Amino acid sequence: MTPFAPAWRLLTGWLGRRTSSQLASGLAVMAAVALTGSLLITGQAARLDQRQQAALAALADFGAMASKLPADTGLEASAMTEGDAAYMSAFLSAFQDGPIGDTTTLEETCRTGRGGAGVRFIRAPVGKPAGLATLETARAERLPGLGPDVYLLRLAPGQLCTTRGFEVIVVKRPVGALSMIVGRVVDPSGVAWRWAVLSVVLTGALILGSGLAAATFARRRLTGAIAEVSVALDRAAVGDFSRRAPDVALAPELSELSSQVNRTLDRLEELLSWLRDSADQLAHDFRTPLARASARLDQLMETEDPVERRRLGEEAGQDLRDITRAMNEAMALRDGEAWLFESVRLDILAAAAVELYQPIAEIRGIEIMAEGEPVSVLGVRSLLQRAVANLVDNAVKFSPDGGHIRIRAWDDGEGAALSVSDQGPGMCEGGASASPAAGSDSHGMGLAFVRAILRRHGGRMTIDDARPGAIVTARFPR
Repeated sequence: MTPFAPAWRLLTGWLGRRTSSQLASGLAVMAAVALTGSLLITGQAARLDQRQQAALAALADFGAMASKLPADTGLEASAMTEGDAAYMSAFLSAFQDGPIGDTTTLEETCRTGRGGAGVRFIRAPVGKPAGLATLETARAERLPGLGPDVYLLRLAPGQLCTTRGFEVIVVKRPVGALSMIVGRVVDPSGVAWRWAVLSVVLTGALILGSGLAAATFARRRLTGAIAEVSVALDRAAVGDFSRRAPDVALAPELSELSSQVNRTLDRLEELLSWLRDSADQLAHDFRTPLARASARLDQLMETEDPVERRRLGEEAGQDLRDITRAMNEAMALRDGEAWLFESVRLDILAAAAVELYQPIAEIRGIEIMAEGEPVSVLGVRSLLQRAVANLVDNAVKFSPDGGHIRIRAWDDGEGAALSVSDQGPGMCEGGASASPAAGSDSHGMGLAFVRAILRRHGGRMTIDDARPGAIVTARFPR
């Protein structure tokens, strides 16, 4: 493993959690920083180049002027007359625009903003000084690398030109008894900007390469994420719901789509589970009544006793009615989505179930009663009535003679709940999917139907051991 592997994994992991918009924004920021940096560097290089050119021109001007001064300028200051000073002033005026004819005049500099104009100042021991007095009073900054007596002056608007400020490179040296300042205005632009153009071109190439690399990375990442979603859907198409689409592991852009796909797969898996439960419920509900009806019809054909034939016919008819009831319940559950959801009082449903099954319970001496507190849920009233009726029907059917059945509705702090407890044979361990205890005929009959109804209402069912009997509880979210 190379020493850069951990850093590379950290970088790729960080990039993997960024969206395409974030990556594009990051590239834009990088581009702005790179361009700004290149322009700053190029600007500094251009400014240094222009200062150097102005310094060389100022040194050349100073040397040319000094070489043309009359020899008697080397006289002592005490020997110089006002006439000599006036002569030097006239001489300075003659060379104001430089010793050569191709220099820019101050007028052109102030009008166009270009540099290159020469500036002068001379002070003699006697008489008035001549030239631009600002050159003597302005704050001078020594520039290293440009030679001795070379200074940078920053002149504000009004000092050299009325509306423009400039940088001026000057040479300050005495020539005999004269104090001379010779300078050039620095050009703010020039050939150094070629480096700026080259820098911008190189930066653009860097940005283009980075953009192409980022686009390739984003495309591959998005393609990989779509492939993962496709695999999950292909598995689901053949009934395998064990695979889910990645949420943010591959492409944050597909997070919402992946979540929606996963929610859809969860719902399909739930519906298929309900379908299996319903099929098991129907098979169970149909098998026993059909077997009984078939056996009783066979007995009906063999017996000659009218009373017995009547009894067997009624019992076979009841078996067929049980089959019809189970089919109607399954159809009702299938069509339940189109029914109206409303506020339903569970304590009222419990009291109605007691009233419905009280006559049957009294025949066997079973005590059935409802208790609890007023509590409501949002649901389909007819489906919830069937669910409560199925729970109470199971409890009555499997309670021993003289047993007790309690129906309770309450708020458990997390939502509404309704429980039905009996003293029957109970359930084997296994929770809501438990099987009937040994010796019972069909304690689980109708529970799959109840579970399906609860799922439609966002609820769940639990089965606990009452010792003896079972406690079946339906819980609804708040």
